[in-house]
Amino acid sequence: MPSPSLKHWNEQSAVALDWMETAHRAMRGTGRGGRQATQQINQSYLVLLSSHFQQFCRSLHSEAADHLTRNVDPTLRSILQLALTVGRKLDQGNPSPGNLGADFGRLGMRFWDDVTSFRKRNVTRKAKLARMTPWRNAIAHQDFTSATHAQELGGRTEIKLHEVRAFRGTCSHLARDFDAVVLAYIRAVAGPLAGW
Repeated sequence: MPSPSLKHWNEQSAVALDWMETAHRAMRGTGRGGRQATQQINQSYLVLLSSHFQQFCRSLHSEAADHLTRNVDPTLRSILQLALTVGRKLDQGNPSPGNLGADFGRLGMRFWDDVTSFRKRNVTRKAKLARMTPWRNAIAHQDFTSATHAQELGGRTEIKLHEVRAFRGTCSHLARDFDAVVLAYIRAVAGPLAGW
């Protein structure tokens, strides 16, 4: 059974992202104006994808903290939950591999070791996720020329729809596997009946 976070990703987030596909189809054109409009949609689509994936990861982390502390004395429970969630990187930063590893590490997980052991393809997916963040930052800050972004993006300033779709597929596969790995960890720590 999926977590509430994964249900939200598969339902509400999917609908929001599908609307970007609809907008892209509506704006297709062969002239310069059509191509420029679709590039704006591609960029918006990528930023929206990153924000929805960040929301999923942050929500999954909160759910995990809740389940891990569920059987703790009520007096200490809120203190422990705050210790696990306050100041996490996903509250302010992108859902990059480093931020995910740091935040889920606060729960005692060896997050990426667990995720890549769960499914070997997640090694490649982790690398693809790491390539999404520079695009998100360059678009959100409208800075494609700084030394950092120019190198990370290979000097490119435009992202293609098929690339955004590939990032979306990566995020969807990772969301499913994150959900399974976090649930397995919760059950290993808190007991076989813990979790969603």
